[in-house]
Amino acid sequence: MLLVVDVGNTNITFGVYQKEKLLTTFRVTTKMPRTSDEFGVLIADLLYRNQILKENIEGIIVVSVVPNVMHALTGALRRYIHENLLIVGPGVKTGIRIATENPREIGADRIVDAVAAYELYGGPILVLDFGTATTYDLITEDGSFTAGITAPGIKISAKALWEDTAKLPEIEIKKPASILAQETISSMQAGLVFGQIGQTEYIINQVKKESGYDNLKVVATGGLGRIIAGETDTIQEYNSALTLEGLRLIYEKNCKK
Repeated sequence: MLLVVDVGNTNITFGVYQKEKLLTTFRVTTKMPRTSDEFGVLIADLLYRNQILKENIEGIIVVSVVPNVMHALTGALRRYIHENLLIVGPGVKTGIRIATENPREIGADRIVDAVAAYELYGGPILVLDFGTATTYDLITEDGSFTAGITAPGIKISAKALWEDTAKLPEIEIKKPASILAQETISSMQAGLVFGQIGQTEYIINQVKKESGYDNLKVVATGGLGRIIAGETDTIQEYNSALTLEGLRLIYEKNCKK
């Protein structure tokens, strides 16, 4: 079995694969400070509660955009789960060529998503990740990462609303029944969700226009991506496990016997 770990700004997502089958996933919050031992006990317990014996884990791969948790997390994984650990970074084979002005500026999580999208759906493809930030990454037909767009995520925008305005409450992010809102909560939901849909459609259409890829495939992932993907024809596919799939594929490229 393979343990894949996606360290994001909000959550750390774990997945367990038996060959190409994703058996289970679970999450813990990223921002809570933990020691290596606390991480180790927590991960071992979550594996057990998901009916995964840690003795069956044969390898681990990690991608992270949060450097300050990596020392404790990787120490825990090596000590409590398995010593065979691969961290996605420079020198790791991905099969994707980074063709931007400064390749080292591209987040490892975006490269992992690009690997999965290209391997699963082919190119040219635009990969949307609705996470803490909303990202749009263009991969060409020959597997080159050529452009990326970064925008505030829906949760960041929502947090700005209720933290920086005195009378607006914290709300659940979901699509309201109508854009013609008549009270505060649905008014905020309409602005956040329909505003994101409008941004998404405009960026996708502009990428098609400037790249010349009229046949561009568009795939989305990320927690709130399901809401947006279901509301626009510009997104052809939603894959909630895209990052985990990318980690599995990269591990196979680097560690498969």
